[in-house]
Parts: sequence; C-alpha cells; structure tokens
Amino acid sequence: MSVLSSSSHLFQRELHHRDLQQPQHPNWSNGYRSNPTKTHGFGFERREIDRWTKVFKKDCKVEAFGDIISRSFVEMEPITDADHLNVVLEQAKQASQPVIIDWMATWCRKCIYLKPKLEKLAAEYDIKIKFYCVDVNNVPQALAKRGNISKMPTIQLWKDGEMKSEVIGGGKASLVIEEVREMIQNFV
Repeated sequence: MSVLSSSSHLFQRELHHRDLQQPQHPNWSNGYRSNPTKTHGFGFERREIDRWTKVFKKDCKVEAFGDIISRSFVEMEPITDADHLNVVLEQAKQASQPVIIDWMATWCRKCIYLKPKLEKLAAEYDIKIKFYCVDVNNVPQALAKRGNISKMPTIQLWKDGEMKSEVIGGGKASLVIEEVREMIQNFV
C-alpha cells in the first residue's frame, strides 16, 4: 500500500479491509467472533493492531527506500605490500583515475577517528576515485618510505603513478576532510 495517512486509524482500517480480502481469521466463523476479547477502537484487538503496525512500517521502508538505495560509506581497501601498491597504481593509471591513499596506524587515535569520515567521502566519489588505506605497522618499512610518510594520518592523492598532493591530518577531522575534498577538486 503506497498511501500514507495522517491518522493511524484510517490506515489500520485500510489494512483491515485488505486483510478481509484474504482468508478469514481463525477466530471468526460466519462473521461472528467465537471467543470475544477486549478490543481497542474500531473493534480491533491490540494484537492485530501491532501486527498491522509492523506490516505498515515494513511496507513504508520498502516503498520509501526501494528505488534510491545508495551506500553511505565505502570501505577502503587495504594495501598490504609494495607489489599490491604497484598493481593499484597501474590499474588507476590505465583507467586515468586518481587514487586516494590513507596512511594510518592502528595505535593512532586520529587515524581511527578519521577513517569512517574518509569512507563516507569515498561513497561520494565512488565512481571517480578509489580510496585505499595502508596500516604502516603491517607493511614493510620500504612501502612507508616510498610514500615518504613522516606523520600520521597522511592522506595522499596519486595520479599517473605519482604522488601529486597530500594532507597531513593532525587537526580536527572535519577540517581534514575539507582539505581532502579541496585536494580532490584540484585533481579531478
């Protein structure tokens, strides 16, 4: 049912009429109630109202969001070693796409706090840019040296196999995200 009503009683009455078109409730026989129970408005039992409310909520969720399902975040793919970084950069070069790499550490509180915000940003640029993360504690030191990482979190934009710009995220997360946004705008 796609009609929303300002009165829940009207909607429940519509659901009741819809349910009457379906097979009869087992407590009904020849139109009379076989075991009378206390009702709450319009002759409905509380149990039936609760059931209809659940159906209503489910129907509304399906109808309201069925056509416009979008992801609110995109999980960043981890880069595990230098060979993996080479593959990522080569694929981006062939697709003429920039790549964002978040250099972070699991012990870094700002890195942990910034990661979900970057994943939300990744959802905004899902088709245009791929987002990756590197945990510097779990990769060879040569990989961190290749990225020229001195502080964390460091967010870098790589294009055509080269690092073009970076943001060192030591400040407030919202400000860092705005700086990353500006960096993306400059190179996309």
